[in-house]
Amino acid sequence: MLETPGTPLKGAALIKDEVKRLPDRPGVYRMVGEDGEVLYVGKARSLKKRVLQYAQGRFHTNRIAHMVDATRAMEFVTTRTETDALLLEINLIKQLKPRFNVLLRDDKSFPEIVIRREHPAAQLRKHRGAHTIKGDYFGPFASAWAVNRTLNTLQKAFLLRSCSDSVYETRTRPCMLHQIKRCAAPCTGLISLEDYAALVEEAGAFLHGKSRAVMGRMAAEMQAASDEMEFERAARLRDRIRALASIAQEQQINPETVDEADVVALHAEGGQACVQVFFFRAGQNWGNRAYFPRVDKSDEDADVMSAFLGQFYDDKPIPRLILTSVEPAEKELLAEAFQQKGGRKVAIGVPQRGEKRQLVQHALTNAREALGRKMAESSAQSKLLAGVCEAFGLEGQPERIEVYDNSHIMGTNAVGGMIVAGPDGFQKSQYRKFNIRDSELTPGDDYGMMKEVLRRRFSRLVKEEEEGADALRPDLVLIDGGGGQLAAALEVMADLGVDDIAVVGVAKGPDRDAGLERFFMPGKVPFMLEPKSPVLYYLQRLRDEAHRFAIGSHRTRRSMDLKKNPLDEIEGVGPGRKRALLQAFGSARGVSRASVDDLVKVEGVSVQLAERVYNFFRKA
Repeated sequence: MLETPGTPLKGAALIKDEVKRLPDRPGVYRMVGEDGEVLYVGKARSLKKRVLQYAQGRFHTNRIAHMVDATRAMEFVTTRTETDALLLEINLIKQLKPRFNVLLRDDKSFPEIVIRREHPAAQLRKHRGAHTIKGDYFGPFASAWAVNRTLNTLQKAFLLRSCSDSVYETRTRPCMLHQIKRCAAPCTGLISLEDYAALVEEAGAFLHGKSRAVMGRMAAEMQAASDEMEFERAARLRDRIRALASIAQEQQINPETVDEADVVALHAEGGQACVQVFFFRAGQNWGNRAYFPRVDKSDEDADVMSAFLGQFYDDKPIPRLILTSVEPAEKELLAEAFQQKGGRKVAIGVPQRGEKRQLVQHALTNAREALGRKMAESSAQSKLLAGVCEAFGLEGQPERIEVYDNSHIMGTNAVGGMIVAGPDGFQKSQYRKFNIRDSELTPGDDYGMMKEVLRRRFSRLVKEEEEGADALRPDLVLIDGGGGQLAAALEVMADLGVDDIAVVGVAKGPDRDAGLERFFMPGKVPFMLEPKSPVLYYLQRLRDEAHRFAIGSHRTRRSMDLKKNPLDEIEGVGPGRKRALLQAFGSARGVSRASVDDLVKVEGVSVQLAERVYNFFRKA
């Protein structure tokens, strides 16, 4: 069909028109659909040649043809090199989440170990997030369990402190960790800072992969101590060597030829994929994690692997060696981008023999089994959601279910919790907590709290939809409570104009018995489901998860309140002066009893501040 004058171009015709103005240079292109939705982000060595391929209409798959037909605009950014284009493409895909790109959906940060060197006695601790603390970072670890196990071992082997600086400064005698031989107690001078620094360097060497050298030095020291009949010292060194050896004994895989590498294996089947990543650092297995990127059944394994690696390492440390089960597309370009990003050479390879191939095969087996479990769970989940659809008379199977619950004690530290579930189970990254802010609410007013939570949640939804953002609209909202809570929820949602969303109240049975829940829906008589129905069990799980999340959020807030120190509320008392006051008087209560003359004797406390502190504890 010919375009008439004045008709906006679209699809292949629009792309063909854009090609006329494109340079023969590297860059990134975006294909944009209706309402500004970014459909696809790609990169090219030559924008002109790459985009011309779309205009010619020779597509490998129907999916690409559909994407071209849906295109209503294109956007371009030229770059200096193809490597720069690749890095920009990766960043834009993670930011925009285009519908037609392979997309890494689960992108949680990994825990690490940091040796924090801002203090004369370096601290060993777990860390997650940006590297804002001065120190040496080691990781990633696949799970909190893996990092905690390694931390425990390092404490036994190197006796490094894990306490905070404020605790360190106020110690007058060794803590329990020293008693159980997991800290050298530099806080009380039981080890000199020079000797403690030597332990820190040994720990760093071990985490850098020099475990055999460290254990060899310890063995030599143990033998020397034994020869000199210092049997207690020899025994301590023996225990430290055993602690380090235990790491290897606890691992299911003990590589001898791999010190630092990530092993990445892909298994795709039926339009779904699983990528299994194993982390090897310091010659040890630091755990593994399964990922399920969004793919299409027409995507080639090499393209999926390339897209996964690019997005995975966008915000994570890149090892020197990446072993894969399938060679990623444009492997050399990807390695060059990683080298540019990490500042060191990175090798990507598919091992053909030996131990490295065995590691890849082991990861591939794990990927295959994880995808099998995922597909089985998805099938069962789909049946449950179909049952929910039938039980509540929904128009279609819900893709997103939001469940709300409140938690408080006599109205104090009130918190509302929202959990999210769908075809892939619980979506924990989308859970939200709401600290109740309305000061005019009567303590314990559950209806008022529910109104505040829902008003804040759905006001945000309405705003996002008005701005054309990628708003996450639920298909079903479950409220913990009966007719009263349901009426409160419906009132708020009607006010906000989102009353087309299905809302159901879930009331506990008599004596809170599970299995006797009653369900409340607008315009319907309250009803119950079959006592042993799988759908009922599923809804109970959703409600219990919301209750668990709300209770946990409440406890966290209450714990924070309990830990608050009155000194935090006094203007002019920062961390340094707070520490000095606590050291001088032992506690906040001790500070409250001090006179102005006693307070000014503390370093950093002026007469004006001393009077302010004194008056604070004696205000009416």
